[in-house]
Amino acid sequence: MLYRETGQFKTSYASDQAIFPLVQDRWFIALVFVIAFAMVPFIANEYWLQAIIIPFLIFSLAAIGLNLLTGYAGLLSLGTGAFMAVGAYATYKITTAFPDINLLVVFIMAGLSAAAVGTLFGLPSLRIKGFYLAVATLAAQFFILWLFNKVGWFYNNNPSGSITAPPRTMFGIMISGPEATPMVRYYVSLIFLVVMGLAAKNLMRGRIGRSWMAIRDMDIAAEIIGIEPLKTKLLAFAISSFYCGVAGALFIFAWLGSAETEAFDIFVSFQVLFMIIIGGLGSILGSILGAAFITLTPIFLTNFPPMIGLPIATDLSKHLEEIIFGALIVFFLIVEPLGLARLWQIIKEKLRLWPYPY
Repeated sequence: MLYRETGQFKTSYASDQAIFPLVQDRWFIALVFVIAFAMVPFIANEYWLQAIIIPFLIFSLAAIGLNLLTGYAGLLSLGTGAFMAVGAYATYKITTAFPDINLLVVFIMAGLSAAAVGTLFGLPSLRIKGFYLAVATLAAQFFILWLFNKVGWFYNNNPSGSITAPPRTMFGIMISGPEATPMVRYYVSLIFLVVMGLAAKNLMRGRIGRSWMAIRDMDIAAEIIGIEPLKTKLLAFAISSFYCGVAGALFIFAWLGSAETEAFDIFVSFQVLFMIIIGGLGSILGSILGAAFITLTPIFLTNFPPMIGLPIATDLSKHLEEIIFGALIVFFLIVEPLGLARLWQIIKEKLRLWPYPY
């Protein structure tokens, strides 16, 4: 058997509570880390790093943040793009006002700024839920972007109305600006995703994560057993917005370099929401798989017809891409409503039983 648990005994509390209790999982994760840190940046060219892999890592981080709120706490949000914008603009303001602050500290401060804004707009969750809460967070999406557009202080009264990542170093390495190499930006995005992804995984296994899941399953029963809905829901909005804020900071400083508020419009919020739905609600791995699906599938659909010698006009190719992409989303939701993470779980269960059919 390729994936058996026989003989793997838990002899201590540490081994029993490990994130990856099985040896096969630990070896698989170690292999993924080796490929990500030691192979991808040296094999992939500048186009793959800058246009595909880096945005995939950033959107994975944003998807994890939204999944903490929607998948684990059961609070639907359509303001992800706005919270990412808060992180991006906060990073821009801090770096331009205090150029000597370490960029790592700036990213953390930007995440905290997004967490404060997310907590403020999470107050309606104490009275409303479901579709009505989604509409409330949608209002945050439009209001925050309108504010960043109308108040010149946020973009230092730049005539173009855009924000540009200034050249900044971290530990002597150029992280942002035109001189920052795609490999450095890739490593920065990857390290943030790995560290914050493992933190989210641990958070879900503790008291806070269990409180969120209790609120999600039945908030009245959760309150009866001693969970405070006020603190629990606001904490979910705060931590989720923190993740989205850091993703927004990386969005500008590690990927685009310069952007306006249109880069964080409602399409981004829906895009991240589709990632967690396709990847799997209530799953950290599902957030990453969903981000990979949403990021890579349109690129594959664009490049596949020329690969097989089928010339298609550019406008027709774009329309066909959107149609096929939408059809694939519907197909996956019908075949496996619990997302790609559930398919991965089924594969592991099959490997546990292989070669037996039951």
